[in-house]
Amino acid sequence: MIEWQDEAVVLALRPHGETSVIAEVFTPLHGRHAGIVRGGTSRKIAPILQPGAQIAVVWKARLEDHLGSFTVEPVRSRAAMAMADRLALAGLNAVTALLSVVMAERDPHPALYARSVDLLDLLDQGEVWPLAYLQWELALLEEMGFGLDLKTCAVTGTTEGLVYVSPRSGRAVSAAGAGEWADRMLPLPPVLRGEGDADLPDIRAALTTTGYFIEHQLMRGSGDRLLPAARQRLLAVLARS
Repeated sequence: MIEWQDEAVVLALRPHGETSVIAEVFTPLHGRHAGIVRGGTSRKIAPILQPGAQIAVVWKARLEDHLGSFTVEPVRSRAAMAMADRLALAGLNAVTALLSVVMAERDPHPALYARSVDLLDLLDQGEVWPLAYLQWELALLEEMGFGLDLKTCAVTGTTEGLVYVSPRSGRAVSAAGAGEWADRMLPLPPVLRGEGDADLPDIRAALTTTGYFIEHQLMRGSGDRLLPAARQRLLAVLARS
């Protein structure tokens, strides 16, 4: 029998039999991991297994490559935070959906786990959350090996007038460097470089760029061709804010 203990954020659930569920969680030491939770639909356990909740898990299986089973204990629920605000709910769903589709199974990313927990802890702080979410997407790209290089123009080498991101290289491009290819470039608002006022229009523009690379780089081998609908709903909520 193989057994380990870890902390986890609940990402997704699906039914298994009449009373159990298969829980997909994100742990710092064991990555994205799945297991059966016996009685997961019960009144006692179901409230614990909400997407975005932090739980303590013990995973057991006869062999390493088996699905195995979880026993769970609550650490922190975020259901009240998420249900109290439309942006918070959309944000929580976007975070859990992206982690579920872009991360390789059982591949640990402790730094990303800590960053994700910190982001979820800000769900009830609507004034700072959109910027924190953008920074999380940048960190997600970096952690997965596709970080953006926004320091100098990929064409001219200048550090001035950087207004685009190349969809090919993920590098910054100046207006002069883009030339006749400007209409094929992605936007580089100041907030994407950690500058400016970080207002919502700039954040939405920046998320257009990060979303492109998440879709075309991180999701390329996931079997999914489009960004999760939950992320699209988050952008729609931000557009109405």
